[in-house]
Amino acid sequence: MITYISAFLEYLEIEKGLAQLSVKNYDRFLSKFKTWLNSNYPGIRPHELTSDIVSKYRLFLAHSKANNRNDDNLKKNTQNYYLIALRNFLSFLIEKDIETLPPDKIKLAKMDAKDRVVKFLSLEQLERLLLAPNIKTISGLRDRAILETLFSTGLRVAELAALNRDQFNLKLIANPKLDLFELTIIGKGSHPRPVYFSRRCLDWLIKYLEARKDMDNALFVNEHLIKDKDSERRLTIRSIERILKKYSKMAGLPIIATPHTLRHTYATDLLNQGADLRTVQEFLGHRNIATTQIYTHVTNKRLKDLHEKFHSGKDLKNS
Repeated sequence: MITYISAFLEYLEIEKGLAQLSVKNYDRFLSKFKTWLNSNYPGIRPHELTSDIVSKYRLFLAHSKANNRNDDNLKKNTQNYYLIALRNFLSFLIEKDIETLPPDKIKLAKMDAKDRVVKFLSLEQLERLLLAPNIKTISGLRDRAILETLFSTGLRVAELAALNRDQFNLKLIANPKLDLFELTIIGKGSHPRPVYFSRRCLDWLIKYLEARKDMDNALFVNEHLIKDKDSERRLTIRSIERILKKYSKMAGLPIIATPHTLRHTYATDLLNQGADLRTVQEFLGHRNIATTQIYTHVTNKRLKDLHEKFHSGKDLKNS
């Protein structure tokens, strides 16, 4: 069965036209399934896959550790990424007239109420996080620029990792009269959207880029590989996640911030400053407003405050 995975990845890239980073994510999610199959069902054919086998795989995912280290188990939403990738792989097999388990037989992990809680940082916590990197080093400058970019733009981590230096004209962004820099990126589902870099964010990007001595086109690179010309220097998604984890601990935050935590913080800040859900939907690149409605923790509180401030009911005398 696993011999078809390579064909599926080629199909995603060539026929579906997915971005390279999206294909890499599918490869990463299916690699766990491939390794598990090799260990437990070597040589299994597509038509031999059963609901019982998938149930055992789901149990394996539930007990898997994040990043293969002594962290907590994979969160349910992360488990679902692996299961959705498997669903799409099975859909591909069926489309190619290869008999296998129907994709709808793969049930996603049910999300508890605690899994749906949006984790975001207060401005005081955000400031502590931003100040954590040692900006006297090139790595520290890079990390500060990463943190500032995540908060300024609300980019997904894959979108951040895909940024290139040639998207930023140093002469243009160094102009102090430029308060906001707009950049069109290709986001999830290959949909383009504009993102905005604040003057503060641009200043940190300039400091980092001016300190760079290499010619790599990736915006954010691994500084430890500078002498290895054959290595891929672009920071990976996992490297960026590790950077956030490191500074969360250094800043003494009550939670381990992830790139998505800063995306949530970005959206929460916009709503607190008066933006409506539809606008935030556009900023985040959500295709469906229902996805943006996870931020009702902000809109509900604001509606309550507005009702309390402006509704006349509190001023009427009891009859």
